[in-house]
Parts: sequence; C-alpha cells; structure tokens
Amino acid sequence: MPKRIVSADIRGQMILMGTGTSVGVPAIGCGCDVCQSTDRRNNRTRCSAILGLPEGNLLIDTSPDLRTQLLRERIGLVHAVLYTHDHADHVFGLDDLRLFPFYIGGPVPLYCEPQVERRIRHSFDYAFSDLPETHTGSRPQLVFREIDQSPFSALGVTITPIPMRHGPRCEVLGFRIGDVAYCTDTNEIPAPSLERLRGLDTLVIDALRYTEHPTHFSVDQALEVIAEVRPRRAYLTHMAHDIDYVSAKRTLPAGVEPGFDGLRIELV
Repeated sequence: MPKRIVSADIRGQMILMGTGTSVGVPAIGCGCDVCQSTDRRNNRTRCSAILGLPEGNLLIDTSPDLRTQLLRERIGLVHAVLYTHDHADHVFGLDDLRLFPFYIGGPVPLYCEPQVERRIRHSFDYAFSDLPETHTGSRPQLVFREIDQSPFSALGVTITPIPMRHGPRCEVLGFRIGDVAYCTDTNEIPAPSLERLRGLDTLVIDALRYTEHPTHFSVDQALEVIAEVRPRRAYLTHMAHDIDYVSAKRTLPAGVEPGFDGLRIELV
C-alpha cells in the first residue's frame, strides 16, 4: 500500500464522473460524428458522480468505468457509496472499491435500497463468501446501510431521496444534498418527488436523446421538469451519442447545459 495517499481535495464540490448512457460514448463500432468527435466533452463514460462532503467523499454509483474516472480526476479516496438503482451500468464497477478499506481503516459503507443489496450480493457473491481470503484485499470489504425514501445522514450531511420511475418495471432514487440534486435514469418523477426538487440551485437530470425512450427522459421531457421545478441552473446527463455537446449547448435554454465528464459543480 502507498505510504502517501494521493487524492484531490474536492470538499464543497460535486464532480460528474460519467455522463454517458449504458454503452458509453463513443459507442463500440459506431462511426457517427459524435462517436468520432475529438471534443472531449463528447467522450462520455458510464454515469456516476462524487461529492466532497464534510466527512469525506461520497460516490454515487459504481459504474463499470470507475477506475478510469477516479484516476482521471485524481480522487484516491472514497469514504462511502450511494446507489440510485441496481442496473449493471451503475453497479458493476464495485470491485474497484477494494483498495479503499486500506485507506479508510474499515469496510466501505454502501447506502442502498434492499433490492440493490440483493443484486450486489448476487453479482459479487465472492465478496460475501465464508471462505477465508487468500490474501488481504483479495475481495471488497463492504458494509450495507439500508435506506428507503426517507431523508438520512451520511458523511456529515442530510440526503433526501427522490423516488422516481425508470420505465414500467424499475423504481430508482435521485438524491438531493443541500440545494443540489442528482436525478439520473428516469422517465417519470411523481408529483411528491417534484416537490422535493423545488428551490434548487442545481439540478442534474437524465436526458438520453432527442426522441422519446421507454425508460429515460428525452431532452424535451427533461426540459419540462426543469421548467416545472425551476432550479437556478441545470445539467443534462446519461446522454447517448445523439447529443453533440456544442450543438446542444447552442440550442438549450438559458441556465441549461449538457453535462460532461469532469464537470465540477459547487455544492450550495
């Protein structure tokens, strides 16, 4: 293990670690203009974010691109993880948490709903084996912290879940921390949840593409939510290769921009 932990100080910030759809952008084998773009803001890894809170760094989702994202942003410490839902593009980077128990002195807390815990225990069964480890650090050291739709505390702040729908068969959570909210992977935000989004400084919201999709907001649908809850500013995330950063920024209304990997947002 390193004698000195190298980690950027991100206190008071949210970083959009990944802003792409489940296959990422560029998509494998695709020759479209966005996938072939040299603009780094069109290079989108799978969705996740991290917040620098008073008592440590809180990661939202463990995308399959987690290692790349952490190295890119020089973040060497994750103190806890918060999960929106159990889909592969939001969970399957979990093994990259293996180093952090060495740094924080114990298991990494995972804040999630019961169905997410079940998925993690099934997909990463080796992490919960009764067999002794072959060597220290051979599997992730984790501890679950069950959450529901009620506000809870983590790393020195109150976090308010935002219950949402992600197609006909999946319920997900967005999260509000202070006056910043993160709402990815949704195509429906019920009225009570919209109330939890009022008075925001910043909203990060799912906007997959320009045409409608059965499980994600389109750009126009995301703009309708933004117009309803009226944050001071909003950023689009979970974007497919239909959306070119420069073209989208030119056409979006004032106060709304496409997000991009590495975008830093001040927490209010």
